[in-house]
Amino acid sequence: MLSEIQNVGVIGCGLMGSGIAQVCAQAGYGTVVREVDEGLLEHGVASIHKNLDRALAKGKLTEPDRDAIADRLTATIDLGDLSECDLIIEAIVENREAKHELFSTLDGLCRATAIFASNTSSLSITELAAGTGRGDRFVGLHFFNPVPVMPLVEVVRCGQTSEESFKLALAFASSLGKSPVACRDNTGFIVNRLLVPYMLDAIRAYEQGVGSIADIDTGMRLGCGYPMGPFTLGDFVGLDTLYHITEIMYDEYKDARFAAPSLLRRMFLAGYHGRKTGMGFYDYSDDEPVVSDFVK
Repeated sequence: MLSEIQNVGVIGCGLMGSGIAQVCAQAGYGTVVREVDEGLLEHGVASIHKNLDRALAKGKLTEPDRDAIADRLTATIDLGDLSECDLIIEAIVENREAKHELFSTLDGLCRATAIFASNTSSLSITELAAGTGRGDRFVGLHFFNPVPVMPLVEVVRCGQTSEESFKLALAFASSLGKSPVACRDNTGFIVNRLLVPYMLDAIRAYEQGVGSIADIDTGMRLGCGYPMGPFTLGDFVGLDTLYHITEIMYDEYKDARFAAPSLLRRMFLAGYHGRKTGMGFYDYSDDEPVVSDFVK
């Protein structure tokens, strides 16, 4: 645990935020996780405790360790409870207006020495930092889903980020047991800059009749050694999330590679968002997923 950072605030207790809060508490940091209402907060905290209990059952944690981790977690709906944190990690919806409003509020609420970080997967860190008075203490910390399992964190610096803040962010990611990679502030950073066009090309290949959804997934798994095919991955990430990322990246680059295929747009509008809704490229209503009727 870094002496410069004792207490971490995590804003958002959804899929990403709850995972980030969990790994911070596991690494020994006092962690305050905030959500906008009690229902969402209770759901996120329950997910954290479920993960800890699963780790206990597998022998990866002792019971005292699990209890100590839980004791380091504080759940709240009051943004003011994060005012004394040394590092604030934002993990809310991928919407620039919502993030701007949040960081502007935090800037007047938190101590002047606090470092702000965004878990954004595609938005410009420079743009988010511009709404605050602490561009030198603003970084991107892009975790990957599921956070407790995935080892990578993209650490992003913008033009204003000080060398001290950037090095501290890299060291913090390492202290969580993660493998950080340094990224420039380009929309999509490293992973999504390369991954999103691949996923969109798979959708276009299906639209053009190159192969079935199941066969394209199988081909990329067995032919390229990927742990899951592009359609399974899209459902896992969330097709709503993928669609919003395409909007951001196309707006930035004006490159057709980043434009949403028509099928993705229709699925987004129809509410077929993948595993989170039970229906995406695959239907998850039974034990074994099958290709959904929407795309047959």
